[in-house]
Amino acid sequence: MKEWESMAVTKNKSVYVCQSCGYESVKWYGRCPDCGEWNSLVEEVRQQVAAPKTRAASAAPAVPRAAAQAARLSDISSDDSQRYKTGVGELDRVLGGGIVAGSVMLLSGDPGIGKSTLLLQICQYLCGGLKILYVSGEESARQLKLRANRLGVESDNLYISATTDVENVLETVRKLSPDVVMIDSIQTMNLTALTSSAGSVTQIRECTQVLIGIAKSAEIPVFIVGHVNKDGAIAGPKMLEHMVDAVLYFEGERHQNYRILRAVKNRYGSTNEIGVFEMGQEGLREVPNPSLMMLSGRPKNVSGTCVACVMEGTRPILAEVQALVSKTGFGTPRRQAAGFDYNRAALLIAVLEKRGGYFFGTLDAYINVVGGLRLDEPAADLPVAMALVSNLLDKCIPDDLAAFGEVGLAGEVRSVGSIQQRVSEAYRLGFTTCVIPRHCVSMVDARDMPDLNLIGVQNLSQAIAVIR
Repeated sequence: MKEWESMAVTKNKSVYVCQSCGYESVKWYGRCPDCGEWNSLVEEVRQQVAAPKTRAASAAPAVPRAAAQAARLSDISSDDSQRYKTGVGELDRVLGGGIVAGSVMLLSGDPGIGKSTLLLQICQYLCGGLKILYVSGEESARQLKLRANRLGVESDNLYISATTDVENVLETVRKLSPDVVMIDSIQTMNLTALTSSAGSVTQIRECTQVLIGIAKSAEIPVFIVGHVNKDGAIAGPKMLEHMVDAVLYFEGERHQNYRILRAVKNRYGSTNEIGVFEMGQEGLREVPNPSLMMLSGRPKNVSGTCVACVMEGTRPILAEVQALVSKTGFGTPRRQAAGFDYNRAALLIAVLEKRGGYFFGTLDAYINVVGGLRLDEPAADLPVAMALVSNLLDKCIPDDLAAFGEVGLAGEVRSVGSIQQRVSEAYRLGFTTCVIPRHCVSMVDARDMPDLNLIGVQNLSQAIAVIR
């Protein structure tokens, strides 16, 4: 046999990978054929080892693979005791009750929103009985120490590793045997076997896969911090969200004190729950009563403001909706919404014009939800519409009034869920008048609310009649 026939051949292959969606191609395109992004294809060189083509190798029988172990569903334990409390009630609420052993959680948000701060703060509580490995690829160990001192985090069970090499992380996990691993951030991690740079689609995908293997094989929960791009989506391949068990988003503006933690994916809990935090000098502080926070500083006897009661998971939250209508200085009137869907706002204005007779054609309309909360629930339609008409007519909505209900294209007010919880929360905070869909009035038990005034409405005209 010739010597060259027995040796493996190593070849380099160039592949163009889209940095937005992970699409791979052997040719470069100015625009990604999959996601449509321009100039997103980056060349990556991959090494391929070709097996020698020998007669003996071709004649050799295939080695049988080991059979996968299967277990009956009834024999698998469903004990939920392997959840670790974080010491932060708002985070436990979003996670569905705590950290599940062996789970992989992706924490994302804008720069400076508080991702690293939150992870360090929960370390103070977890280190009381667990060993934690915090891997930082963005800060040195000394920088993390300074941040921990500012947050009051100090424990002998917290280990810091300032590295970007996933192989080093694996070796540290093997020697240390931690109970929880935190990676900050996944965009800085890299595998030396890959020729692509850190932060590329290939590196993020492969590094995440290695970390998932650690979590599942050793039953170690892993927190992964992920950056976002200019559009607010997690930087890297879209499949990254499919690979992990939970995806948590930090929402809010850096110049505002309040932060909202929302789960957009959770295999072990509800995706409708939110956690509310306040950023201070000592870090993040949980807000147990978000409704009171949202309504603090609310103006009195001012037109264009209405209180909405929405459901975030199992929690009713009261939020102030503000509207401003003014004469436009442009050829086309402006429509702007903060904390509310722009298209939904345009739809409500069209319904008010067509069904209510209120003209907005030459007027700018601005909608704002106070506190940085985003109202995605249809129940916010009615308070938004009432706030718009209130400012248009320059008439005040009573300060003790709260409203909720979905508005249809015919101007009708449709029923929503969790009526009793919404009304009880509004009454607890001093709102004695509630404008709700007429079909929902019979669902309210007002025995413990003696001075409650329920106003059931069938359409927008009846709701607007409440405005002074």
